[in-house]
Amino acid sequence: MTAIRLRGSVAPAAPTAEAAPLLVLLPSLGTTTELWDGVVAEFAQATDRPRILRIDLPGHGASPAARTAFTAGDLARGVLDVVDEVGGGAFHVAGDSLGGAVALELALTVPDRVRSLTMFCSGAAIGTPEGWAQRAAQVRASGTASVVAGSAERWFASGYLDAHPDGPGGRALRTLVDVDDESYALCCEVLAGFDRRADLGAVSTPAVIVAGAHDAVTTPALMRELADRIHGARFIELPDAGHLIPLEDPEAAAELLRTAIAERGTAETGMRVRRAVLGDAHVDRATAAITPETAAFQDFITRYAWGEVWSRPQLTRSQRSIATLASLVTGGHENEFRMHARAALRNGLTPTEIAEVVHHTALYAGLPAANSAMAILREVFAETNTEQTEEPNG
Repeated sequence: MTAIRLRGSVAPAAPTAEAAPLLVLLPSLGTTTELWDGVVAEFAQATDRPRILRIDLPGHGASPAARTAFTAGDLARGVLDVVDEVGGGAFHVAGDSLGGAVALELALTVPDRVRSLTMFCSGAAIGTPEGWAQRAAQVRASGTASVVAGSAERWFASGYLDAHPDGPGGRALRTLVDVDDESYALCCEVLAGFDRRADLGAVSTPAVIVAGAHDAVTTPALMRELADRIHGARFIELPDAGHLIPLEDPEAAAELLRTAIAERGTAETGMRVRRAVLGDAHVDRATAAITPETAAFQDFITRYAWGEVWSRPQLTRSQRSIATLASLVTGGHENEFRMHARAALRNGLTPTEIAEVVHHTALYAGLPAANSAMAILREVFAETNTEQTEEPNG
């Protein structure tokens, strides 16, 4: 383990924001926090913008140069140190290329602190060990100036630099020359040894995987494969970008980050409401049964059903239970009716009130459907009575 000292800069939240989330942005090899200038500018006028912490890699921008080998895990711990310096807690994280790999490392090693993960043009393994070893040797021999031409080809979609001769792409290439040679080489060796492909199934953080259609390094096919191996991950391909999406298309990058932050907030609210209404035991069973094929659907239920509709203040939870029970009787959805009959008890309705809902619904939904619902209620109420009369240790 090597202690890495990193530095960054903070863009504050909107003055009226309450408990604003923290968004951590990590750059790619050879770039600095300036990679995210356009993204930060996109957030600048939003009244609900998060706090934004941008952090430089070793020997890049504001971070001190490194002289001893380090790993992606060391970089992740260095990021956490900076996060703790600005207040700590949980955070959203996004990174491009090497920055995305460090973001993935954080999601795997401190999942309780990472609220969402967005990886731009990155991977659980990038390139080949041999290719990175050659790059490190080239920079040690000839400096970062020797990789500027190759970076210009790898970083941008064809024609981007010609179309923006005085834009951020040219500034990024000029900045590359100022990166510390040994630190750049050591970062190459981090990528040579980084391989988290076998661990992707353990990622529990909501993830967004973003590819540039013109990226020849972390191609759209590779990025889609990465998304497929992370439960519930969303894959996005941007048609006009290459390898540095935050620089080439900051508007799209900012919008994807806004959505990731908002969806995570909705998901957390939804999970709280879902547990309050359905009970921990039910939600734990549903969560334990999640598979890669059902993960997106479970996320949909949590965010939209519970995080949005059930969280609206216009009706109380007991009123929502009444509406839900009537709808389920009408549709003949007996399994869901059983679950929501239990939920209605948790929401404060009495057995008499729940039975009256079914009685009233019979007038409009029909006697057969109501009769089946009444039979289910007898079972639910009997189970509830049994649970209430059992000894605590019975």
